[in-house]
Amino acid sequence: MGHYAAVWDPRAAIEVTKDSNGIDQIVLRSPHGASARVSLNGGQITSWRNDRGEELLFTSSKATIKSPKAVRGGISICFPQFGNGGSLEHHGFARNKLWTIEKDPPSLPTFDANGKSFIDLLLRPSEEDLKFWPHSFEFRLRVSLASDGNLTVISRVRNINGKPFSFSFACHTYLSISDISEVRIEGLETLDYLDNLCQRERFTEQGDAITFESELDRVYVSTPNSIAVLDHERKRTYLIKKDGLPDVVVWNPWEKKSKAMADFGDEEYKQMLCVDGAAIEKPITLKPGEEWTSRVEVMVVASTFCGDDL
Repeated sequence: MGHYAAVWDPRAAIEVTKDSNGIDQIVLRSPHGASARVSLNGGQITSWRNDRGEELLFTSSKATIKSPKAVRGGISICFPQFGNGGSLEHHGFARNKLWTIEKDPPSLPTFDANGKSFIDLLLRPSEEDLKFWPHSFEFRLRVSLASDGNLTVISRVRNINGKPFSFSFACHTYLSISDISEVRIEGLETLDYLDNLCQRERFTEQGDAITFESELDRVYVSTPNSIAVLDHERKRTYLIKKDGLPDVVVWNPWEKKSKAMADFGDEEYKQMLCVDGAAIEKPITLKPGEEWTSRVEVMVVASTFCGDDL
């Protein structure tokens, strides 16, 4: 960080503001002008911009900005389940809860050893949560923005229960793209996937890359730790690197489902693609006192990048 000191005040790296509902949100900034915005509503990342101010995450123009509902877009935390099931709400309750800033008041600015500005959030279950999911836990979420604009999300779940519990998880990431027909994903070829459009039946990917011509809703299993999303029209590639997350969710609702979603524009499926680091096929089980950690880093590289570099 030293070579920025003369021109950049590190106190500008982090700021706490309020959204339209009066809920705190934290803005992280890099020395070169990249930024990320994190809401205490759901611990959700609602914006990530590069050093030119271009938004890299998709948020629907029809999104409901009303706590405690999760916003349709950005990056949300799906815990303790991804999908539907039992008494829990769709994608679990973490994204619909009010998180707290772990250091209160936060010591601003906050940097790690690599010069990343970051914020640490904390979620503990309420009495109401324990009725539906009777397990005590602490979920610590660190969102950091590097000086080069890379975004990192580190999730840590600790079991402070008297007995083991299991959960599934996804870092539900809406990428902003030029046009869904111009995008391909590399790094998942030849892998098995569970198809949510076919009762989670298991298939093997046949293509040399994933391209889009219709609705897609899949959980790729036993995936590599680097996935590339190539956007030909914008001449850029999203590179997703992950640890502790064996699965990857790929989702685009296409035309029919888009029209059925109240908080999603009819044509917006063309401008978004969800690619999530996840742990779904084999749930995570924690014994009392155990902690689980995962990490997702998202970066943008020039389109000269190709899958051979993975």
